[in-house]
Amino acid sequence: MVVTTPKIPGYRIIKVLSVVSGITARTRGLGGKFLAGLQSMVGGEISAFTKEMLKARDEALKRAIEQAKYLGANAIIGLDFETTEIFQSVVMVSATGTAVIIEKLKTSAVVI
Repeated sequence: MVVTTPKIPGYRIIKVLSVVSGITARTRGLGGKFLAGLQSMVGGEISAFTKEMLKARDEALKRAIEQAKYLGANAIIGLDFETTEIFQSVVMVSATGTAVIIEKLKTSAVVI
């Protein structure tokens, strides 16, 4: 389970393991740069770049989850994505959170 919040409703944190992160850097090829240049002149979304950003986000998240599993976690809380331009046309995406072990709360029904 991966959440952006510090707690997960219906669960309790048994153990906090470590900060985990996944990082990836992406660049657009010459074709993508050319298309992005054309799209930026006419306005609107730069779809080639958006696709690469989605791939980068997914890869960063996948790497953070792999690290959490390696530590024995069954959840990541407080997940945050950060995007940084490293060089012209090179973007780094990181996903950072806290790897934890959680367990479902036992609820006791009260009949009124």
